[in-house]
Amino acid sequence: MENLELWVGVEPTVSRVGDETLDQLALSGFDRRPEDLDRLAELGAAAMRFPLLWERTAPEGLDRADWSWADARLARLTQHGVKPILGLVHHGGGPRHTHLLDPSFVDGLKAYARAVAERYPHVSAYTPVNEPLTTARFSALYGHWYPHARDEKSFWKALMHQLRATVLAMEEIRRVNPEAALIQTEDLGHSSSTPRLKGQADFENERRWLSLDLLLGRVDEAHSMWDHLRWAGASEQEVLWFAEHPCPPDVLGLNVYVTSERFLDERLHHYPPHTHGSNGREQYADVEAVRVRGEGIGGVGARLREAHARYGRPLAITEVHLGCTREEQLRWLHAAWQDAEQVRQEGADVRAVTAWAALGAFEWNSLLTRRSGHYESGLWDVRAPEPRPTALARLARELGTGQPPSHPVLTGPGWWRREDRLIFPAFGPVRGAGRAGRPLLITGATGTLGRALARACEQRGLPYHLLSRQDLDIADPRSAAAALGTYRPWAVVNAAGYVRVDDAEQDPRNDRENATGPRVLAHACADQGVRLLTFSSDLVFDGRKGTPYVESDRPSPLGAYGRSKQAAEEHVLEALPEALVIRTSAFFGPWDPHNFAAWVRRELRAGQPVRAACDQVVSPTSVPDLTHAALDLLIDGEGGLWHLANAGAVSWAEFARLVAGMTGLDAELVEAVPTSALGLSAARPPFSALTSERGWLMPDLEDALHRWHAHTEDEEQERLAAD
Repeated sequence: MENLELWVGVEPTVSRVGDETLDQLALSGFDRRPEDLDRLAELGAAAMRFPLLWERTAPEGLDRADWSWADARLARLTQHGVKPILGLVHHGGGPRHTHLLDPSFVDGLKAYARAVAERYPHVSAYTPVNEPLTTARFSALYGHWYPHARDEKSFWKALMHQLRATVLAMEEIRRVNPEAALIQTEDLGHSSSTPRLKGQADFENERRWLSLDLLLGRVDEAHSMWDHLRWAGASEQEVLWFAEHPCPPDVLGLNVYVTSERFLDERLHHYPPHTHGSNGREQYADVEAVRVRGEGIGGVGARLREAHARYGRPLAITEVHLGCTREEQLRWLHAAWQDAEQVRQEGADVRAVTAWAALGAFEWNSLLTRRSGHYESGLWDVRAPEPRPTALARLARELGTGQPPSHPVLTGPGWWRREDRLIFPAFGPVRGAGRAGRPLLITGATGTLGRALARACEQRGLPYHLLSRQDLDIADPRSAAAALGTYRPWAVVNAAGYVRVDDAEQDPRNDRENATGPRVLAHACADQGVRLLTFSSDLVFDGRKGTPYVESDRPSPLGAYGRSKQAAEEHVLEALPEALVIRTSAFFGPWDPHNFAAWVRRELRAGQPVRAACDQVVSPTSVPDLTHAALDLLIDGEGGLWHLANAGAVSWAEFARLVAGMTGLDAELVEAVPTSALGLSAARPPFSALTSERGWLMPDLEDALHRWHAHTEDEEQERLAAD
């Protein structure tokens, strides 16, 4: 048996909700960057699921089709030796003049497929319609996508049209290229349930095979779904047409997602109202199985074994993507590869694993129904001047070229395997794995940032040790070397430091903690081959620029605190050039009662006036956003200077008014005053807002403040309830 292949793909959905269309290829920039194909080829991929979408190529009809985009890119793929798998419709309904309930969709896609085959006769693999069953459910049964139907008859029509189009498209393609293969994809999420709802779960589990069974010509009067299809309005002729025109897939492409595995439970009181539904006979909650099943989910391995047992045909995992933190994305891809290898060893013909959403995906957290700017990065992060490779790209390259996966976080279990995955009362005995692998060392155990980083590691299943000065004195070379030798971390995160900006003018501890300490840590990490992340400040700038600072702007600090931070930056990057140094600004967060936002809220609630500077412009930074973005960059192997702050430039007085508005308090109590009126010892830059020329990873300030307020309100309600 040949080695397991790496396939790759970009998220290409052109979705329509009402009259609004969202084009993933435009959002990710893939449609305007042909060099992205070079990036994908460098991974060692054998094939790419290439989006040659009907609605993008011929939106106004075949006589006005524009092939130039595809011509150039398919030629580039051929130069790289990467096999294209052409996708013609991906969660869409074709051009706007048709849709999934329109019978003309079938003949339209058939004609488009013939035109594609004639244009590219050398291409030998196709997916005419991606996930037809899933698309029919979301478009015609649940009403999420256009044409927004919500009934069983429409569901059948949408499914039938997509599958008929697939059969006829492949007939046309094979008239041009008899060797063309059908790679048919489908999401095969499994449903489980309480004993009372076993019948409903069994129905869901049988229906998920329907698109493949129809293409294989297996659905007739004896099929388990026959009666349901007839009840839903399908005629005998419509169903039996597929038995008379079988089009067996050459490879069954399984798309497996954590959230596709569902659990059905009639005990509605365990679950929030938005999860409640009904089959017309029983009411039940439909939730993610991973959040309630004690034994967890089957995942990639279970779905491959099921498909092999049912069909015995060649298989591939055609989408592997997880919208999550970086280490969890790495673990999900690695686990999928391991499962595929294991099932191959058991005798199944598993051909490939596809690293999906290579450039990330937009708005999938709402199933494309909202336009909030939500982005999940993939093998590359497109929130940069050029796509920035993440740790996933390195892992995919290792898998694609036969190298052993190397990232230290891979030894830990993914969140779907840990006990903290459960957010509802567990159904059945709980099985969960604990954190594993080499740890992070985090300094600054008593500080806001150190505690927040430890909290983030807890949430993310990252082993860590949070160290106090007694455990690790960062300015003492012997202490630093001893701690690294004792704990054997893969990285050190330095969150220790002197933070009193005014006292720093006269206190020698400022230089010891802020300049000497990071330099000592950098040398210790360099000696022992350990990565280092340390933090700097916007106060390295003098504020004369008048616009937000980027990483390459020259520092010119006004005070002792800023000078110590500048010295640390220079010393660290000289001793350890690959170190990650993050400049940030003006913390606020839900767990620290002493930050500016918390102080403003507390004073205004007490009816007290708040005096704040009107002539200092900063970029207030949410500590939870900062910690997660910083850990992602560290895991990605990024180095050098990075700016991380929430998008926004406001004076301290404006910030106070934003807090007042967010919390419903009286903004008139905020008194905007010049800095000179506040009696501060250290000079502050008049403008120290931060932006980035390397990549903008942080949400905007308003979004961060909204989440801060919601969290603080929730915590207050919990305290009141406890009292």
